[in-house]
Amino acid sequence: MAHPARHERQHSGHEHHGHGGGGVTWAAAAQATLHCLTGCAIGEILGMVLGTAFGLHNGGTVVLSVLLAFVFGYALTMRGVLKAGLDLRTAVKVALAADTVSIIVMEIIDNTVMVTVPGAMDAGLGDVLFWLALAGSLVLAFVLTVPVNRWMIGKGRGHAVVHAYHQH
Repeated sequence: MAHPARHERQHSGHEHHGHGGGGVTWAAAAQATLHCLTGCAIGEILGMVLGTAFGLHNGGTVVLSVLLAFVFGYALTMRGVLKAGLDLRTAVKVALAADTVSIIVMEIIDNTVMVTVPGAMDAGLGDVLFWLALAGSLVLAFVLTVPVNRWMIGKGRGHAVVHAYHQH
């Protein structure tokens, strides 16, 4: 397991490893957000599709989507850090530290969009409105979460925690 400070010295050419905030690039923040969005989107889409297909109440569909977004978001991070050699307990801690705030922000945004777009939650899986609202909610969640992740990485939190364990 690499020590974070040693890892940072070894890769000092990467601007996004700085902890002062100013050295964090928007590209690094976007990459971290895209990583998080991948897990969130898998869970969110699966939850919305299952909730809609099974005729769950809107509240039940949102709860299912949020739960699955966390499961898939954490699972993707854990997959990477387990591959880097971390034990399961440490991998869980890293995933929680790396992704919790990002997932919360994304879920608030994309579920708010889905609930507030007239008819989106009641549209069927074959309805363009459902898919446009869902796609739009994920895009908006990405755009609004990038600054949050940039700030967190600059403070040595969020996705910055995972960088100590990346294999290059």
